[in-house]
Amino acid sequence: MTTRLSRRALPAVAAAVLLAACTGGGGGSTGAGASGASAGAGVAAAEAAQSAPDPALRSYYGQKLAWTACKDAPRTEGVDPASVRCATLKVPLDYADPAGATLDVAVARVGAAKPAQRTGSLVINPGGPGNSGVDAVLFGQRDYDGPLRDHYDIVGFDPRATGRTTPVNCLDDRTRDSWITTDTPGPEHGKLLADACRAKYGKLLEHLGTRDTARDMDVLRAALGDRKLTYLGLSYGTYLGSLYAEEFPDRVGRLVLDGAIDPAKPIAETNIEQYAGFDRSLRAFAAHCAQQSPCPFGTDRDKAAGRAADFLDGLKRKPLTTTDGRVLTSSAAWAGVMDGLYGDEGGWDGLAAAIDRAMNQGDGDYLLAYADSYNKRGEDGRYGAAADAYTAIYCADGATDVPTGDALRDAYARMAARAPLISRHEPAATLFDPDCRSWPFRSPEKAHPIASKAATPIVVVGSTGDAATSYANAQQLVAQLGNAVLLTREGEGHTGYGHSACVRAAVGAYLVDGTVPAAGTRCASDRG
Repeated sequence: MTTRLSRRALPAVAAAVLLAACTGGGGGSTGAGASGASAGAGVAAAEAAQSAPDPALRSYYGQKLAWTACKDAPRTEGVDPASVRCATLKVPLDYADPAGATLDVAVARVGAAKPAQRTGSLVINPGGPGNSGVDAVLFGQRDYDGPLRDHYDIVGFDPRATGRTTPVNCLDDRTRDSWITTDTPGPEHGKLLADACRAKYGKLLEHLGTRDTARDMDVLRAALGDRKLTYLGLSYGTYLGSLYAEEFPDRVGRLVLDGAIDPAKPIAETNIEQYAGFDRSLRAFAAHCAQQSPCPFGTDRDKAAGRAADFLDGLKRKPLTTTDGRVLTSSAAWAGVMDGLYGDEGGWDGLAAAIDRAMNQGDGDYLLAYADSYNKRGEDGRYGAAADAYTAIYCADGATDVPTGDALRDAYARMAARAPLISRHEPAATLFDPDCRSWPFRSPEKAHPIASKAATPIVVVGSTGDAATSYANAQQLVAQLGNAVLLTREGEGHTGYGHSACVRAAVGAYLVDGTVPAAGTRCASDRG
């Protein structure tokens, strides 16, 4: 399978709510949230410049953001357009060479809805890696209505390689159409992308890892005028938050990590566990379908998932041509199913209907639309930077450290045992997701447990039916961090914030009032 899975986040939180998927006004800001913020930001920025980790970074830590109107900000009912602002943050390309080349990081902010009650800034990351934090703010701003938007400026930024910050886009759209739908990828498949990225971006690729982004986020915190970071990270955003806590424990404020990545797991272990989660979700989805009428997989709950997998695998021999002349391959169809499995039961009937049209009517248009959503292909046939940012960031984070020899054979055996339906289509593509074996450089980053020395407890949200980031990941991250508490959501779907009013209330109480969820707190999903 040639699609992105590991650490894939939901689209921005707005899409999370629909699919069943987050800071302070700096000097010179205008609109909601600016009242009383400019002077504080200036003082904090000056203090930050003096306490920068490296004296050579003082100019970065002392910068003030110049907020202006966003070029593509939508008009949103209930949101004052004057409160929606964008800015550019200057950071060094290489933190080991602060006087060298620089990068411009795109930032967006929606000012606090109740300026008189403004607490500070809430930085969000919607996951990926590769998803745009700017878009999450511009297009998902209403997802934070209530206590969070009343008390905080909601700020998102585009991490390196994503969105408007040095976007990495290695393949042209036509080549990518073929690349992501290939049913029989060999080693040369990953090499094609690696060679294209090397040719276009060269040395930039060495500076796109999450540790660099965590350092950028600390520069952002200072530029926003906040002495400590308040943060909400989803999926991959939990890894970013974890690395931040490791790098800057004295600057950790209230952090919420929802849909946890276990930083101690290497690439093979991460993928085996994730595909096992999707295999379980496929079975739950198919069993749910078998109880409906009609269901393309029949009425036998025990056989439904196997029948679904047989059809999807069969497209390898007999792909479907869609209305616009594109082809629904097995790889594309599996990607479409995976996209549907990121959501909860509320979206399962729609996914079943799309599969039914393909199985029984030879109409692959709807299932291919699911695949396009998964692969971030727009209706105009163009792909954003998220497609290659995923691989570039993941490889920079140490996914080049892959098993070989006996360890590789063992990994294949465990993948087949734990994810027999999903992995049988293309075992190598499921294990090497993304494929970093031919990547231009070997990252020094290694999987390792992260212990937080922060004084403020961190809240980790885990969902029992999360296929993409397992509940076990959340439990393990809490144990690693030490000063952390687990908030559990019972139910299907990726992450908890977009699926549960109970989770949203608990997260709001923690971020606004500092009320840490009691140990053992469990929440139901909105759909019960």
